[in-house]
Amino acid sequence: MPQPHRPTRPARPPGPQRARRGGAPDRRRGDDRPRWGVRLAAGLAVAVLGSGAIGHAVMTGLDTGIERVDPFKDMKNRPQAGHGLNFLLVGTDGRDKITPADKREYRLGGAPCHCTDTVMLVHLSADRERASVVSLPRDSYAELPEHRDESSGKQHGPHPVKLNAAYAEGGPQLTVRTVESMTRVKIDHYLEVDFTSFMKTVDAMGGVEICTAKALRDQNTGLDLLPGSHRLSGGQALQYVRSRHVDGAADLGRMQRQQRFVAALIKQATGGGVLLNPVKFKEVSATLLGSVRADRGFGSEQMLALGQALRDFTPASSEFASVPIGNPSYPVKGIGSTVKWDEPKAAKLFEALRLDRPLAPAVPGRQPVGRPQQQPAVPVDVPPQQIRVQVENGTRIDGLGGRVDAALRATGFDTTRAPGNGASRDVKRTVVAYDPRWDRSARTVSTALPGSELRAVAGQGRTVLVIAGADYRKVVPVRPEDPNQGQYGVVTGDQVICGN
Repeated sequence: MPQPHRPTRPARPPGPQRARRGGAPDRRRGDDRPRWGVRLAAGLAVAVLGSGAIGHAVMTGLDTGIERVDPFKDMKNRPQAGHGLNFLLVGTDGRDKITPADKREYRLGGAPCHCTDTVMLVHLSADRERASVVSLPRDSYAELPEHRDESSGKQHGPHPVKLNAAYAEGGPQLTVRTVESMTRVKIDHYLEVDFTSFMKTVDAMGGVEICTAKALRDQNTGLDLLPGSHRLSGGQALQYVRSRHVDGAADLGRMQRQQRFVAALIKQATGGGVLLNPVKFKEVSATLLGSVRADRGFGSEQMLALGQALRDFTPASSEFASVPIGNPSYPVKGIGSTVKWDEPKAAKLFEALRLDRPLAPAVPGRQPVGRPQQQPAVPVDVPPQQIRVQVENGTRIDGLGGRVDAALRATGFDTTRAPGNGASRDVKRTVVAYDPRWDRSARTVSTALPGSELRAVAGQGRTVLVIAGADYRKVVPVRPEDPNQGQYGVVTGDQVICGN
């Protein structure tokens, strides 16, 4: 296995571009030429990838680096094929292949478990306009079919395990058999990524931007992120997707962060020019294919086809779900606590995949795919609908309190709709006064009022007081970091990535 990728150029990847100020674009001749140049370059790049002969020439030779497995060997009684394409993506613990320096930096001590650290079922719709990613908890209660143990050669009858143990006992083949048995979804391709290939691919992408509404710290992985946006290198991204001890949600919370990361990765690939640049696309593909294990049917031709299919994707084209959980602490003798699925709800989820149906419900008022949001919402820790707000006018500007109340209410806050006048009418900077017991709610309000001052007031109660100052300009839209996920626990990529 190759060693973890170290970028040869230490230059920091460029951060997200700032939106241009002003309204209508400048139509002057000098401003229009460069824009058409970009369009022409993008069009030529798509033509290169889209033309059979040239596209195949660009991707030539990438298959040679793939380590092949045969996860479908001698499989019988498989589920009936549905519409679209299904990938089983597993992340394995490959810390034994990582350098001592990286082990220390990214807290990868201990012995490898020879098991799956992450299991995702990825469905690409038949029209190639939608990708559905379903996370399967690694501690899911599973019943292995009869099989021969890969390590000992011993024949085993059916028995219960945690899902990640299927790989330890029978490798990719038993993992595929088990997942197909649990979901009744036929797997078309198998991809296995370990720690090393994950880090190398993220670095080849130039890093990936994620954002968080609260501090994320995990002593086990070394993750330490302040609230805000961050561009993560391969090693930092590994810390982010592996962390389980940043909150009380443990592995379920970790799966949500993994889904956010995949959404951000899609945004980086589709918006960062990777799919429109043949050279960059080949570099990223070579990095990925050169350090993964895959079935014999997946190679450079499939990567080229995926690149063509995904070039019109946006984060809104992807949707993410976790298997509905019935009992998160289901005890099994000799195994311990497992995650028991809600069987009826899980069956409906996987039926939707088989029938190639969208998992996420239509969101009223969502802008059409491909049209950028004019004012992207900022992720916050507490949903604004849960926060009671009283507004006071701290200036002599007539009607300011009413305007602030209406703007906060339009953003989702539960305002009193009865703004008053403050004790002082000479407030320069907007104040968010709050009871320390509701500090998370106060930070959400403050995020919606850029430049506001947070002021703790013991005993104030759950209602947050906003004293509008002379500096008030607008309310910034906010959204919960973990939005309402509907029937199947589904979010779309545009709901969980950072705003533009």
